[in-house]
Amino acid sequence: MMNQRVVYSPEELASFKAIFEDAIGSFSPTVLTTSNRLQVAQNILARAATGERNQNELRRAALASIA
Repeated sequence: MMNQRVVYSPEELASFKAIFEDAIGSFSPTVLTTSNRLQVAQNILARAATGERNQNELRRAALASIA
């Protein structure tokens, strides 16, 4: 996979942060690991890199593949 540079506006970054915090806030303490936090962030950014900005879609992507 090719690395691509993506630039986000401050508003987009604030939105991604809110989605991240909402997602990790839904985890039980046993699931709230550093690895899962990293995966949530990667999921959000990977989906956003495709051009997705719909918050519901980004939330769904955030929690994809989290045990």
